[in-house]
Amino acid sequence: MANRPSKKTRKTLLGITGIAVLAGLNAPAALGLAGETYHAYTISRPSYQAAYGSWKQIDIPRAYRTNAIHAALLHTGKVLIVAGSGNEQRKFDKGSFDTVLWDPGNDTFKKIPTPDDFFCSGHAQLPDGSMLVAGGTARYEQLDGEVRRAGGGMRVKNENPDKDIVLKKGTVFRSPAGVTYASRFDVTVPRARRDQTATYDRAGVMQPWRTTVTAGEARVFVEATETGPLAVTGTPAQYEIAGLRGADADNTYGLSEKITLDKQDFQGIRAAYEFDPRAEKYIPVDPMDKARWYPTLVGLDDGRVLAVSGLDDVGTIDPGDNEIYDPRTKKWSPGPKRYFPTYPALFLTRGGKLFYPASNAGYGPADQGRDPGLWDPRTNTFEKVPGLRDADETETSASLLLPPAQDQKVMILGGGGVGESKRSTPRTAVVDLKKDNPTFEDGPDLPQGTRYLNSVIMPDDTVFTTNGSQDYRGRSASNILKAQFYDPKANAFREAASPAVGRNYHSEALLLPDGRVATFGSDPLFDDRRNTKLGHFEQRMEIYTPPALHRNGKNRPALGEGTDRLDKDGRATFATDHPERVTKARLMRPSAVTHTTDVEQRSIELGLTKTGNSVTVEVPKDPALVPPGWYMLFVTDAQGTPSEAKWVRVG
Repeated sequence: MANRPSKKTRKTLLGITGIAVLAGLNAPAALGLAGETYHAYTISRPSYQAAYGSWKQIDIPRAYRTNAIHAALLHTGKVLIVAGSGNEQRKFDKGSFDTVLWDPGNDTFKKIPTPDDFFCSGHAQLPDGSMLVAGGTARYEQLDGEVRRAGGGMRVKNENPDKDIVLKKGTVFRSPAGVTYASRFDVTVPRARRDQTATYDRAGVMQPWRTTVTAGEARVFVEATETGPLAVTGTPAQYEIAGLRGADADNTYGLSEKITLDKQDFQGIRAAYEFDPRAEKYIPVDPMDKARWYPTLVGLDDGRVLAVSGLDDVGTIDPGDNEIYDPRTKKWSPGPKRYFPTYPALFLTRGGKLFYPASNAGYGPADQGRDPGLWDPRTNTFEKVPGLRDADETETSASLLLPPAQDQKVMILGGGGVGESKRSTPRTAVVDLKKDNPTFEDGPDLPQGTRYLNSVIMPDDTVFTTNGSQDYRGRSASNILKAQFYDPKANAFREAASPAVGRNYHSEALLLPDGRVATFGSDPLFDDRRNTKLGHFEQRMEIYTPPALHRNGKNRPALGEGTDRLDKDGRATFATDHPERVTKARLMRPSAVTHTTDVEQRSIELGLTKTGNSVTVEVPKDPALVPPGWYMLFVTDAQGTPSEAKWVRVG
C-alpha cells in the first residue's frame, strides 16, 4: 500500500495549497503571506534545525520587561540584567533604576532594588562569584543647542588639615565678577595634608620642624544660576562659596575650569558595589577615586580588578588614571596610567599582560588610543601590534579570546568609524600572541559591514555570532537579521538560523549553562528607513538553540555527582554513565557583557581521564590562563554535543 501523508502533513500541504490559490487572486499581499508562511514552515522542520539551530522568544511578564544595557551570568545559573535608568532621561529624573534577575531554568524573574544608576557602568566577575559593578550615570548629556546654562568643572580646595568639608548639591559659587554657579552634586572635599620635615642649620644643628600644608581637592560640575552667555568663562579665577562662615570660608574656595555653553556629555559616578548572587542584593564597597561612565573592568591574574577609562564627573574622558580594586579589602588603589577610549576590550593573556585589539565603544578622539597592542600593567609598557585592516573602523567592533584560551589567539570582528560615522566593515582578523612578533592576519569576511555584532564562545570551540547593524545604531533600517558560526580551526564561517528580532546598540548575548545562547536588548536611533520616527528600546528576549542540541539533545553527555572544588593537583571528578562518549572538556568563564564588550568569557581546554563510570578533568594552574573565579564545566561528545554545565570554583 502506498504511504499516505499524516493528518498533520495533510493540513500543512492544504494550507500551502490554499495560499497558492489566494496568491493567484491577490498576488502581492498573498505572495508575501505565502513566503512568510513557507519560511515559518521551513525553519520549524527538524532537518532544518539540526543543520542551523532555532530561535525562540521568551515570554517576559510586563512587570519585568526592562532595557537590558548589561547582562551577566552568575554562578547560581541566573542572569543579572542591569538597566539602571536604561537610557531614559525621565527614569533618571525620577531616580527609578532597574535590575532584573532571570532564572533560565524555569523562566522566572525577580526585581532587584538598585541603589544607584548603573546605566553604562562597568562590571567584572570576582573570585568568590560576586559581581563587581562600578561607575554609572550622574547626569544625562545635553546636546549642542540644548544647553541653556553655562556649565563646567569647579575644583574645590580645602586648606584646613583638621576636617573634611561637605558641600551639598546646589551649593553656590560666586565669581569675582559676581556671577553665580550652583553645584549639581554633593561633594566631600578632603582635609588638607599636613607634612612636617626636619631642618638643620649649616653646623648640622637641628632647627624647629618645618610644617607644610597641601590643600585637599575635589571636583564638582557646576551650572550658572542664570541662562545665557554672560556666565561663559575660560579664565581661571578663585570663587567664594556661599554659606560658609569663619575659618571654613577662609579655608575653602573654588577654582574654575572652562565653563561653556558647549555640548555637555554624560557624567560618571564613583560608586561601586558587589552583587551577591546568594543574597541576591547589591552590597556597597568603597567608591572609586575617579567617577566613570563607560568604563571597562577587567580581572587580573591575582583576582584583583582593573578599572580603565570612562567619562568623569564633568563629562571629560579619563586621561588614563586607572585604578585597581582588591576584593579582599574592598578598596581601590591607583593603577598603571594609560589612556584608552571608552569601553576598551582588554583580554588577560599569558604573563598577566592585557591585549587590546582596538575594540571600543566610542568616546575619545580618533587619533588617540586606537592602536591595538599588548599592555603589561606591571611595567606599564605597550607593544603595538601591526597588520589590522580597516584600523580606523574598530569602534563598536566585537572581539574575543578564541577557544581554547591556550592558543592565545584574539579575534576582532566588524566595527565602524568613530562616532556617528556611517562606515562599517565586514573585516575579521586574528592575531596569534604566542608568536615572537605577533601581527594581525585577515580572517573570513562577515556577510556585510557590521557594527554591534554579538559573539559568544560555544562549548565545541566554535564562536556563535549574531545580529548587529550596518549603520550607526541601526539607522536607515540597517539591522542585520543573520547569524553564523566561526570555526577557528577552519578559519571559516558557516550559516546559522536567522534571529527574528533585530539588535544593535545596547544589545547583549551570552552562553547559558544548558548550552543555549540568550540575546537581549537593542537601542535603535530610529524605527523607520527614512529616519523620521524615534526608535524604541527592544525589550524582547530570544534564545538560540544550536544544531547539536536538536540532533542529539535527548542523548547528550551528562555529568552526575562531583565536586565544585579542585583538589591540590587541580583535578575534579564527576560520575557519568557513558564516559566513553566524552571526547573533550572545557572550563568556560561566565560572561559579563555590555556595549559589545565582554572581556570575561574564555574557554580553557582541560586534561581528561576516563574510568568505567566517571571522568576526571585537570585544570591548568596558570592564573593568567585561568583567573580565579567560578566556571562552567562542559563536556562534549564527538559530534560536539555539550552536556549541561557543572559549576566549578578555581582559586
